[in-house]
This record gives sequence, structure tokens and C-alpha cells, in this order.
Amino acid sequence: MKPFAVTSIGLAAVMAASISTAHARDQIRIVGSSTVFPFASYVAEELGATTKWPTPVIESTGSGGGMKLFCEGNGLNTPDITNASRRMKPSEFERCQENGVTDITEAMIGYDGIAFAQSNKNDSAEFTREQIAMALLEQVPVDGELVDNPYKKWSDIDSSLPDREIRVYGPPSTSGTRDAFEELVLEAVTEEMEAYGNEGYANLRKDGVYIDAGENDNLIVQKLENDTDAFGIFGYSFLEENSNKLIGSNVDGVAPEPDAIGSGEYPVSRSLFFYIKNSHADDVPAMNDYVELFMSDKMISDLGYLKGIGMIPLPQAELEELQSAVAERKKLQLSDLK
Repeated sequence: MKPFAVTSIGLAAVMAASISTAHARDQIRIVGSSTVFPFASYVAEELGATTKWPTPVIESTGSGGGMKLFCEGNGLNTPDITNASRRMKPSEFERCQENGVTDITEAMIGYDGIAFAQSNKNDSAEFTREQIAMALLEQVPVDGELVDNPYKKWSDIDSSLPDREIRVYGPPSTSGTRDAFEELVLEAVTEEMEAYGNEGYANLRKDGVYIDAGENDNLIVQKLENDTDAFGIFGYSFLEENSNKLIGSNVDGVAPEPDAIGSGEYPVSRSLFFYIKNSHADDVPAMNDYVELFMSDKMISDLGYLKGIGMIPLPQAELEELQSAVAERKKLQLSDLK
């Protein structure tokens, strides 16, 4: 089986065709995270190959974009499932509730690290989170005062860093990877610094140093192949998949490796999710088989297929607890997200 054969297509166009039809459909419609996309695609291919159901339609919209589509309402012209590389925000939950999407189940599937990587044509580099933040924040402290970021080269920040222009390709504001990077690196650093009032600050530079490369992490990989002076921000699975082209950087002295990501030792690691719109289950019966397959040991255990393409499995006890909650379609509550 080819794990990445499912193609990200314009789901909006497919949905538009069903706006006037309220009857049941066989094909599941999924949106959301580019990081979760390859894992969901693998499961979708397996569902199409081993059951009577057609392969689900999946669109990589980013976590934020997927939540917006998912929460638009209960009509069958809306997605059945949305993938996310960070947890649903309380504001997104409230938007769902306002639009009648009141029965949602959260499925946590594993862990992923955010890699800070470059072309393997370079020597390896090590960074602290503070150094990365000082390179990318719009304003940084100089002599105790916040000023527009003056740093042009990494070596301007610390002489131990590469003597190369600071240039970083990363995800857009709708991406869960971007959300997690801002929280785990930028905010984590600045909330410890007096110059920022000990409050998290995550405004990225707008002078061309941080380059929004879109939702498709493979495009960032391609950029780094051509622009060997640059670094990129994307999910660990894409680093593993392209280990013949890229090298990841140690962050705070820890390498982006599976054991360190799964244990939380690697400081830029996060959880991966998908969210189920339970109101669609009767009219889209394939959903139950897809969810069961995704949450199975076959897919997400330590011996599961998805580990082989870069997902970091959950500890066994935690996995069993989450499998049970999803099987029972535990209803997500606002209090779960706070």
C-alpha cells in the first residue's frame, strides 16, 4: 500500500455539489492539519482498500482553517472530521456550539515534534529557544528596551551560531504547527523576560526574514533544498521522511528524535488530534469504521503502521484510555479545553 496516495483536493468544490442533497453519503470528508494529513491519508487508503467504503476525501487546510469549516454547522455539506496539530481552542468550541455543532468527540492519536531544520549540505547547528525567538520576533530587547529586530545574521545574536543571513520558511497563521511554535518557543521565552512584562509575546517579523511558505510542509522541504542558507519549521514526520536531504537542529541541547519527542524532553513537541462530528454518524456510516481503524493498535500503537511514517506513539496505558473514550464517543466539553 502506498501511504501518501490520497491527494489533497479542493474539498470546497466537492462539498458545494452536496449542498442541495441532505441524504446520506458513503464518502467521508475530512479537513485540517497538514501535519496530520499524511497519517490520516494512510488510514484513508487502508479504509478504501480493505472495506466496502470509498477512500475518504481529505483536504489539507491547516488546523485553524479546518476548525472553521468543521464548525460551520451540521449540514452534510460540512466536514465530518477535522485534523489538528494542536488542541481545539475554546473560541473554536464556542463557534461550533453557536452553529449547532454540539456533539464532538476529541481523538488524540500521538505526538509530533516541530523540527527546526536545514539542508544537509550544511554542518549541523544547535540553538536555544531564546536564540530562535530573538531571530524571529518583531521586537526584541536591546539595552533593556524593546526595539524593532535589528539582527540580520544568526551570528549577530551569538557568535557560536552560523554566519548566515537569518531566513526561515514556516507555516501560516492558520496552521497548528505555527500555533504550537509560537506557544512553545516564542511565548515560552518572552514570558520569562522582564522586557516583555513577563508576558508571552509572539509577533513575528514582517521584514522578509520569516517567510510564510503555506500549509504544505513538503513545499518548505523543497525550499530548503534550493535555499541552503535557510532554515525551516515543520513537523518531525517530514524531517524523517526527508532525512536524505535535511538535518534537524538540536534545540536546548536536545535532538528531535522519537524518544525525546514522546517523553517531552524535546522542548518543541506537541500532541496530534482529530475531531469527530457525531451528528453525521448516521448519515455517513463509514465514519465509524474510519474512526475505529484510526484508533486501532494496527495504526497508532508502538507497533502500528503510523509510527513507520513518523508519528510518535502514545504510552500504552494512555493509548488504551483514549481508545476507550473515543469508542464510547465521549462528548467534548468546554471545560476539557481550559
